Amino acid sequence: MSINEKLIKIQNKLKVPKEHKNSFGGYNYRSCEDIVENAKPVLEEQGLLLTLDDEIVNIGNRYYVKATARLSDGENSIEIHGYAREEENKKGMDSMQLTGATSSYARKYASNGLFAIDDTKDSDSLNKHGKDKKKTKSKKVTLKEMRKKDIGKVKKQLGVDNNTILTEYQSIMQQRGIDDIEKPDEQEWEVIIEQLKENLEG
Repeated sequence: MSINEKLIKIQNKLKVPKEHKNSFGGYNYRSCEDIVENAKPVLEEQGLLLTLDDEIVNIGNRYYVKATARLSDGENSIEIHGYAREEENKKGMDSMQLTGATSSYARKYASNGLFAIDDTKDSDSLNKHGKDKKKTKSKKVTLKEMRKKDIGKVKKQLGVDNNTILTEYQSIMQQRGIDDIEKPDEQEWEVIIEQLKENLEG
């Protein structure tokens, strides 16, 4: 069986549920780590190796992380690239943290392309279905609660106490000049959570 035929089997079999909730956009999403973990069993079945790597490239006057998802059977390989742009200046993040967060996005896009995973937003979660203004107003409360749950997941994952994670979270928000948990957009909030993990793990 050729590597292309094996990849077709993997694409048809691989299922990666969206287990994370984006509290700002109101939709579920999957991470690069989710894709890799769910792909491992089917890759083993087909005797294929997945590798992910990236490099910094300059396009125009902006820097991008170019990630490569490569599938190999030892003789032949298939690779797909994914790009994510680095911000010129991001409050509260040094260059290493910024590149790391951007790398995660790029690798996710490359993995999506390789395994033919649709990563569009869930339409049902974005559809208001004719809800009135009172319902829309209550969504702000939900947004705050969902973001608190995101922080709680990090606390549980890393096994840190409330004071430690609260202090680190407040420090990050202060560095970014943000005074309200609801202010960051969806992408910035994901970066904040990634930075929180990195800081606490370090």
